[in-house]
Amino acid sequence: MQVTTDAGAPWLIVGLGNPGPEYAMNRHNVGFMVADLLAERVGGRFKRAGKAQAQVVEGRIGPPGPANRRVVLAKPMSYMNLSGGPVNALREFYKVPVAHVVAVHDELDIDYGVLRLKLGGGDNGHNGLKSLTKAFGRDYHRVRFGIGRPPGRMQVADFVLRDFSSAERKELDYFVDRAADAVECLVIEGLERAQSAYNS
Repeated sequence: MQVTTDAGAPWLIVGLGNPGPEYAMNRHNVGFMVADLLAERVGGRFKRAGKAQAQVVEGRIGPPGPANRRVVLAKPMSYMNLSGGPVNALREFYKVPVAHVVAVHDELDIDYGVLRLKLGGGDNGHNGLKSLTKAFGRDYHRVRFGIGRPPGRMQVADFVLRDFSSAERKELDYFVDRAADAVECLVIEGLERAQSAYNS
């Protein structure tokens, strides 16, 4: 899918998750973890975005010159299944085309730590994506962070709302760092380059 956008428009990078300390280390909150790391990299701190139910950091990524990109990092504070409203409010406020929206989210159908980047597509039962798509259509970028399937007969809802296991946590920082690198590559160099470098 080829989408033409305004090259000078900002990018809206959305980490999907649930607000509150009790959810902070849940598998479902890996999008927040990646957003937090990107905020560190641009030297910003998340703060409430006016009337929008979200926290944002504004900054720039990329080398000086034409590859430098203006970005708005966002964490919706509405809970996962209502993410679309706050994200669309930010998108309209910052005048971000849909194809400049990047959603970073957990993905059940990919092994733990594996990344897949794509543009558009379905929501695969992910309530955060479902809400974004309902709010402004499906033609946004996704950085899908694999969390694997639940073991045995564990329900999906229980699995995604549990913390990463102690074994998973040993590699979590590395995988979050790699996902942040993938987001930067996508924004600076484009989807094809990022897929080639990070889709494993």
